[in-house]
Amino acid sequence: MPDSATTLADLKDVVRRFVEERAWQPFHSPKNLAMGIAVEAAELMECFLWMDLPASQEAAKDPPKREAIADEMADVFCYLLNLSNVIGIDLSEALRAKIVKNALKYPADKYKGKYQV
Repeated sequence: MPDSATTLADLKDVVRRFVEERAWQPFHSPKNLAMGIAVEAAELMECFLWMDLPASQEAAKDPPKREAIADEMADVFCYLLNLSNVIGIDLSEALRAKIVKNALKYPADKYKGKYQV
């Protein structure tokens, strides 16, 4: 299921079916799912803990580390997809709207090549 051949709707359906097959819906409140995203994001950060920039870039090239990073990214994404299912947020629309807001907040001509505001 490569990115180029998969829609967000497909992925949301995969997550929905996974949850339904296990009857986990009663446990998947927006609060619990948001907390799950934070926990999984922390586990993703742990993959890079105490690394400087070059080391963090190299970590993604090492097969065992890359697999651990991919697993944690997938966990974050799965929780996010599940949360969007539960509260009915269209992630594509939300992303587009946020990019418009960010473009106004951080105009390219003012922020290009800068990481500080």
